[in-house]
Amino acid sequence: MALYSETVMDHFRNPRNVGVIEDADGVGEVGNAKCGDIMKIYLKIRDDVIEDVKFETFGCGSAIASSSMATEMIKGRPLSEALALTNQAVAQALDGLPAHKLHCSVLAEEAIKKAVQDYYERQGVDYDKSLFPACDSCDHGCCHSH
Repeated sequence: MALYSETVMDHFRNPRNVGVIEDADGVGEVGNAKCGDIMKIYLKIRDDVIEDVKFETFGCGSAIASSSMATEMIKGRPLSEALALTNQAVAQALDGLPAHKLHCSVLAEEAIKKAVQDYYERQGVDYDKSLFPACDSCDHGCCHSH
């Protein structure tokens, strides 16, 4: 049996939404020093809808595929749906990830949440901080500010 699904391989070979949004409304960066994966998500938001999303990922094929799939899943969607996106949904959309690569889908979820949180802070929007990863209590060393 192949280690990676055809969907993972497709998003690795042909990642969607790669790049930078220079005038992004929100930016989220997460990284895991243990595995070396770093993800940065850029959001362009209009009327609480993600009008555009780009990513830069330094990491393994699963990290790139997770970033690509996650951006596809939130593009054109309301912020509330982006915040509801789970790493399980990303992994499922990729037709599964090997157990030792599930952390890549977690990083994608966290990068999106950090980008939305950055947007809220830039806009002065009052938000429920419990909905976002808290870097000071992060037990796996994934977070750092941009």
